[in-house]
Amino acid sequence: MATTLITGGTVVSATGRAAADVLVDGEQIVAVLAPGSQLLGTDLRQGVDTVVDAAGKYVIPGGIDAHTHFELPFGGTEASDTFESGTRAAAWGGTTTVIDFAVQTTGTRIEDGLATWHAKAAGNCAIDYGFHQIMGGVDEFSLQAMDHFEAEGITSFKMFMAYPGVFYSDDGQILKAMQKAAELGLLTMMHAENGPAIDVLAAQLVEQGKTDPYYHGIARAWQMEEEATHRAIMLANLTGAPLYVVHVSAKQAVEQLAWARDKGQNVFGETCPQYLYLSLEDQLGASSEEWGAFEGAKWVCSTPLRSREEGHQDHMWQALRTNDLQMVSTDHCPFCMKGQKELGRGDFRKIPNGIGSLEHRLDLMYQGVVTGELTLERWVELTSTTPARMFGMYGKKGVIQPGADADVVIYDPNGHTTISAATHHMNMDHSAWEGYEIDGHVDTVISRGKVIVDGNRYLGSKGDGRYVKRALSQYLT
Repeated sequence: MATTLITGGTVVSATGRAAADVLVDGEQIVAVLAPGSQLLGTDLRQGVDTVVDAAGKYVIPGGIDAHTHFELPFGGTEASDTFESGTRAAAWGGTTTVIDFAVQTTGTRIEDGLATWHAKAAGNCAIDYGFHQIMGGVDEFSLQAMDHFEAEGITSFKMFMAYPGVFYSDDGQILKAMQKAAELGLLTMMHAENGPAIDVLAAQLVEQGKTDPYYHGIARAWQMEEEATHRAIMLANLTGAPLYVVHVSAKQAVEQLAWARDKGQNVFGETCPQYLYLSLEDQLGASSEEWGAFEGAKWVCSTPLRSREEGHQDHMWQALRTNDLQMVSTDHCPFCMKGQKELGRGDFRKIPNGIGSLEHRLDLMYQGVVTGELTLERWVELTSTTPARMFGMYGKKGVIQPGADADVVIYDPNGHTTISAATHHMNMDHSAWEGYEIDGHVDTVISRGKVIVDGNRYLGSKGDGRYVKRALSQYLT
C-alpha cells in the first residue's frame, strides 16, 4: 500500500492543537508523531511514497456534512446536484463524508425508497456517504421496516411536521415511530414546523397579493418553529426517544432545545450556515435587473431565513459556543433559478425550497473563527467530530488518530477564498453566497488516503466513495 507523510502542520482536534506529523498507510492513519520523528532510526521522509508539506497550515479531520439532499424530487422538480456533482463539490470544500436522505413518500414502501437511493449513489460518489431514512408515511409496514434499519447501516430516520400531503406525519404517527425508535436505539430526526398552520398563513398571504419570495419567511413564522420544536420535545420525552432537530433557525426554538437539555433529555439540534449569516432583511432587499424582487428566491429554504433585527443570527452563534446546538450541517438542497426556482414566480409557495452550501460549509464556519465567534477546536468539533459521534461513525471518521480512515484536510489560514457561482463546483446557476470573502483556503483534501484535491487541481473521480454502514449514535448520554 502507498504511504503518505503529512509533515510540518498543526493538527487540530475537538480538544486541542499541536504540531505533529501524520503518517498514512493505504487508507488508514497509522501514527500521529512529534515533528521530525524517526522510525527505526530512519527519517520518515525517506521511507514513504509521498510527503505532503503542511507547514503553516492546519491539519484537520475531513468534514462531515450530515444533512444533504442529492437528486431529491421536490416542488415539481428535482434537486440539481447529483451524487456525482454534489460529492465532487463537497470534496472541493473539504468535506469527505456526507449523509444523504433516502426518501419514502406517503403511500410508498421504505424498502423501495432505500433501494432507489442506493441505485442513485452507487458508483457515483467521489467521497464516502451514508443514508438517513425519511419516513413519509408511518404505518404498520414502515414501523416493521424500522427493525431492519441498523442492519442496513441506517441508525437515524427523519419525520416532518411540515409539508402536508407530501412528507407530513401527525402527532399520533410521530408517537408510534418514536416508541419504536426508543425500543431500537434509533435517533429520531425532526423537521419541526407546524405545517398545517403554515399552509393557512401562506394561503392568506397569497390571497392578499403578497406573493414575492420574502413572504415565504413571513408565512413560516418563528412561532411555527418554536411550537413544533416544543411538541417534538414533549413527544420524545413521553416515549424516551432521542431527538435531533434539523436546520434550527429561530432563537426561540433553540431556547426550547436548551430547556430540554437542561432537564437531562437526549435532545440535540443542528443549524446551517444560512441561519448564521443570511437574514430575512437581506431577502427583502434582494433585487436584480433580471429577476427584480424575485431575486429573493435564491434564499428560499425551510426553515426560512430569520430577521436580523430580532437577533436570531447572533443567538445561533451563541448556541454553537454553549453547545445548545451541537452541529452545523448545510441542508444542501440546490435548485437553479432558471427552470426551477422560477416555477414560483407569482406564488412563493411554488418555489422549490433549498439553498446550496455544501462546498462552502468548512470555509464559512472557519470565517467564524476569524471573527472570534468560535475557537479552532470548536470549528473542528462542529463540522467533523460531533457529526461522526452523533451518527455512529466516530473512530473511523471525525478524528485524526491511529486506526481512523485517512480523511484529512490541510487548511491554509493565510489563504483566501472568494465565493462565486463563476467558480463553485455545485450544479447551480447562482450562489447564495455570491461575493463572500473567506480568510482561509482548503488546500489539500485526502479521502481514505487518496489525495482528491491538491491546490487548484481535482484528482478524485466518481466511484472513489464508499457506502458507510453507521452504528448507533455515540453521542447519547
